[in-house]
Amino acid sequence: MVSRSYIDDLKSLQDDEDLKYLLKGSHLTKVKSQSWKRGRFYKLQDDCKTIWHESKKPQTLRKPQTFCIEDIEDVRTGHQTEGMQKFAKEITDNQCFSIIFKGQRKNLDLVANSKDEANHWASGLKKIITNSNSLSQKQKTQHWIHAALRKADKNKDNKMSYKELKSFMKAVNIQADDSYARYIFQKCDKSHTDALEDGEIEEFYKLLTEREEINTIFSKYKSSDGLMSADNFKKFLEQEQRETFTLEFVQSLIKEYEPSETAKEQNSLTKDGLLLYLLSDYGNIFDVAHRKVYQDMTKPLSQYFISSSHNTYLMEDQLKGPSSTEAYIRALSKGCRCVELDCWNGPNYEPVIYHGYTLTSKILFSDAIQAIKKYAFKASLYPVIISLENHCTVDQQIVMANHLKNILGDKLLTVPLNSNLEDFPSPEQLKGKILVKGKKLNRLVETSMHNGHSSTEAADVSDEDEAAEMEDESVKNKVANKNDKSKVKLAKELSDTVIYCKSVHFHNFANAKEHQAFYEMSSFVESKAQKLANDSGTSFIVHNTRQLSRIYPAGWRTDSSNYNPVDMWNVGCQIVALNFQTPGTEMDLYLGRFQDNGSSGYILKPEFLREKHTQFNQKSITDGKWRKNKKFHVMIISAQQLPKENKSKNCIVDPFVTVELYGVARDCERKQTTVIENNGFNPMWNEQFLFEIDVPDLAIVRFVVEDYDSSSRNDFVGQFTVPLTSLKPGYRHIHLLNRNGDQYAAATLFVHTMLMDS
Repeated sequence: MVSRSYIDDLKSLQDDEDLKYLLKGSHLTKVKSQSWKRGRFYKLQDDCKTIWHESKKPQTLRKPQTFCIEDIEDVRTGHQTEGMQKFAKEITDNQCFSIIFKGQRKNLDLVANSKDEANHWASGLKKIITNSNSLSQKQKTQHWIHAALRKADKNKDNKMSYKELKSFMKAVNIQADDSYARYIFQKCDKSHTDALEDGEIEEFYKLLTEREEINTIFSKYKSSDGLMSADNFKKFLEQEQRETFTLEFVQSLIKEYEPSETAKEQNSLTKDGLLLYLLSDYGNIFDVAHRKVYQDMTKPLSQYFISSSHNTYLMEDQLKGPSSTEAYIRALSKGCRCVELDCWNGPNYEPVIYHGYTLTSKILFSDAIQAIKKYAFKASLYPVIISLENHCTVDQQIVMANHLKNILGDKLLTVPLNSNLEDFPSPEQLKGKILVKGKKLNRLVETSMHNGHSSTEAADVSDEDEAAEMEDESVKNKVANKNDKSKVKLAKELSDTVIYCKSVHFHNFANAKEHQAFYEMSSFVESKAQKLANDSGTSFIVHNTRQLSRIYPAGWRTDSSNYNPVDMWNVGCQIVALNFQTPGTEMDLYLGRFQDNGSSGYILKPEFLREKHTQFNQKSITDGKWRKNKKFHVMIISAQQLPKENKSKNCIVDPFVTVELYGVARDCERKQTTVIENNGFNPMWNEQFLFEIDVPDLAIVRFVVEDYDSSSRNDFVGQFTVPLTSLKPGYRHIHLLNRNGDQYAAATLFVHTMLMDS
């Protein structure tokens, strides 16, 4: 049956000892707590894509006893997760390994019976994950469909009865009435055996995946011999895709994507070759050139948007959710460059991190710093900022300072980079460095004169300055009452770790311009920042050309929800901090914005947000270099292999697409297609929309697919968000992401876009 295709794609691994070991399976110990350690049998299924494990729970309480390779983010050996460090300390390091899942799913901590067994599992899983990630979009689609075919093959005879065909069609989101299903079945049943097998299933697969819209495009550019010549392919790329390539490069594309050897010899594309090209990175709506760092990284730090997390230690809400070092790892792995640590006195003179005066769990400050050190520069080499919210006594502040210095070593920036104390160094100059943001007792010039050390001993910091670092109103009030509005002491050792990010209270823009140094920065709750943006937008922009501003969610967001970051970017705020653990539109916009520039976590602000005498005002768009009136044409053509959000066997997706535009106020708009009933496999819209855009440099486009429901809230199906400046024109596939920002194996949108001068 065609279900063997995944194995065929793993030919290089078929004789691999690790893969054989996983296919055989073994008993491993699952670790959940100090007292909960249970033996379970784990086995890689024959599809080489699914792990099965036994469960001791009653049948009615069991969750699915499998998980997919595609759901795995990483495999870590040894004691590299919080669970392993807490609950498996006594077990030899080389017998331990952990499976890290994508999204919000908890880690799976496992102990093998020997070093060799652990190595087989960790190495084998990594090989399969690497192989899976390297598959083409067509291969991923094939595997997705073949998995559904295998599931429909109830009696495992490698044939498909009519009943199984109907079950399969429902599984892949196709509502087929009896007459249509019977028509397809009989058309493919060439042998008249009342069952599809081998080549007949292949025929059924081809019929199912036929793309009318690709046929139409291909027909326009094909030659009389039924192929698309290199010259015609070049013409297609120039006229439709607005891309200019040499004929030699076009021919190299044909060699790379054309599956027919005969067509290759003629330097031509078949319809399948064109589809493979359009499904590749070259046919992606996101500009492949922007997957690398391409912006100027030598400007002062204040001239960049910086990917920033709020309450980074939290995995869930900020009232009773768990705190974890894993949250830092996940944020840093997504390119986050500014993480937050809320520090409180802990037992045995070891500071802890948690959301003060709540039921959130606590982690050691030292453990968080260890995690930051290990993962700071895996996703990006550009600087990481540790934002300290300090509630500790002087003694424990000294412990914090020692941990920062001893753990981070030479990664910690402890002295200014050069003698220029008039402006920030650049991200390029700060590569591989970790900066501390917090309160500071003296000026930067004094730190520089004393070789990185303050001449001041522990001293008082006013409650006004302390309040600048306290985000939750209830915490502020409790601290204020506790201290009776007295001053709080700051240890010079901790003060000395702060170089370019000194936290100060914000009075007004005139005061900041007159009295504050460039390295003195303020934090703003979202409501205050929004008011400043509305009332004094241009002044806010000018302020942000010289100083850093950090924005954070309001204290009432106890569910760790997020605000819209776009308004803050529009006034040049650099450190716009969101709750990374909370998926939704706001995080989609965030991750969409920061996938640009190689996912480095730094985006160079548009020139008009970097000029010290700018007149740009997001609320009143006047003529200037920012105004580049554009017409943005979008045609939503079709979708392919949408996932079933409602897992009910008989429920079929009723999809519709919304195109949302975010930017300055007058550019914000959303348009929606009609609903296609009962077809999530290959719905077709061919609907066109027009957006008029004044400030394209700040515009972000979000494509959202939802499942329509007349009686309740529509179900989210998938989305993709892209800065307008990173969007490629022409016929493009959009590879949809799930709620957590991970790419679906097969789900795509097919669109046509054009950006033209008004």
